[in-house]
Amino acid sequence: MDYVKIFDTTLRDGEQSPGCSMDIDEKLRMARQLAKLGVDIIEAGFPIASKGDFAAVQRIAREVEGSSVAGLSRATPKDIDACWGAIQEAENPRIHTFLATSDLHIKHKLGKTRDQVLEAAVLAVQHARSYTENVEFSAEDATRSDWDFLAQVVEAAIAAGATTVNIPDTVGYTIPQEYGRLIRFLKEKVPNIDKTVLSVHCHNDLGLAVANSLAAIEAGVRQVECTINGIGERAGNASLEEIVMTLKVRRELFHCDTRIHTEQLYHTSKLLTLITGVAVQPNKAVVGENAFAHESGVHQDGMLKNSMTYEIMTPESVGWTQSKLVLGKHSGRHAIRARLKELGYELPEAELEKAFEAFKALADKKKEIFDDDLEVILSEQHNMSEDRFVLKNYQVVSELDGSPKAEVTLIIDGKEVTGHDSGDGPVEASYKVVKALSGFNGELSRFNINAITGGADAQGEVSVTLKDDGREVRGVGLDTDIIKASIKAYLNALNRAAHFKAKREGI
Repeated sequence: MDYVKIFDTTLRDGEQSPGCSMDIDEKLRMARQLAKLGVDIIEAGFPIASKGDFAAVQRIAREVEGSSVAGLSRATPKDIDACWGAIQEAENPRIHTFLATSDLHIKHKLGKTRDQVLEAAVLAVQHARSYTENVEFSAEDATRSDWDFLAQVVEAAIAAGATTVNIPDTVGYTIPQEYGRLIRFLKEKVPNIDKTVLSVHCHNDLGLAVANSLAAIEAGVRQVECTINGIGERAGNASLEEIVMTLKVRRELFHCDTRIHTEQLYHTSKLLTLITGVAVQPNKAVVGENAFAHESGVHQDGMLKNSMTYEIMTPESVGWTQSKLVLGKHSGRHAIRARLKELGYELPEAELEKAFEAFKALADKKKEIFDDDLEVILSEQHNMSEDRFVLKNYQVVSELDGSPKAEVTLIIDGKEVTGHDSGDGPVEASYKVVKALSGFNGELSRFNINAITGGADAQGEVSVTLKDDGREVRGVGLDTDIIKASIKAYLNALNRAAHFKAKREGI
């Protein structure tokens, strides 16, 4: 079983993605999680780019343990000096220097000749080697380079002391078959290729970054450069989680392993979205919200019998808690029966059939059916008892200087009770009173307001979700007075919760 090094460039190439910039503390927090994930090399940044980036790379090098820390530099002494200055305190520092090798870049970007590029690459690697033996050289735009010239540069870089040589698909241009041929060509053409670790860095401009990375591994590459969630320049980089899980799930095909702790993948993905505010699409492989969600009735039936029928890896293996059977118009009876059983209801066939018909009718009207929707369906089949909590009166006073104050009168189990409280806003003040009067010990987890009619007298719809003991229940309130609608929604949720609890306990 060969070992593939994971070179994570989330903090360098990934951060270059619009909207993904991080401050020093955020980069450090992310770097610590990457080390916990088990990445071999963390590319912490581009030290010469700015004082802030230098400081971030330096702090990561000083404080993060367990992974090699790399800095990126152009093939110039000034860049390499700055890079070493930032990373030298790391437990295993790496200088990563790069220079373009395609004729397009050589002529139009660098304004050099091939001979000048070859000389500059050698001098850069030699200068980096004066600081550390851990030197990586990247031939930028390798996949659009002349293969014979690329081989010449790779051979010279290795002879100069590069212990890792990267063959990047800088603009996402190549395809898997072509990339595999290029790697095999270099392994055959470059006589000292066995003295270095071959690496690839793939961009996703044609959506092939992961496929190209895997083709390179199959051809003999033993380091891949990638990012969490696939973030990066333009269409992004190869996704770390997809590469790692492919190698794990298809181990018998690739005969390769990594040191990644895969159960940390989902948490690492969520931390990145929390820091950057850039979410992944729901259908993103491995870490997307729908990665382990099933709505089709056929799929749900198979999942309930044996999860391997429709899942090639367990959700727990990447950090999820469990698979999700999404209830919608495509769901079948088996999924409804299983979910109702989880909620505490075991129905005879006749009642289940009625509930299923009501479920289908509702599913045609809304995209997803939630637990409390199911319980409402059941409550409509069995007359809901009289509400425990009824609003009799309320009064709210708001002043320019001072906290809003609320007085709410409820009828609870036939008895009238009144309470007072204040809050940051009139709704919060009212909710604090209702919570105290009702004895509710849970929390408000969601609050939404929508105008459902037009004009100045628009009727407002407030929906809330209350959470208690791991269960969620929603409530809705309608009124032209948004404060009243908010209180009604809270009470509606409390009444539903009380009713569902009574039904489960057989009261």
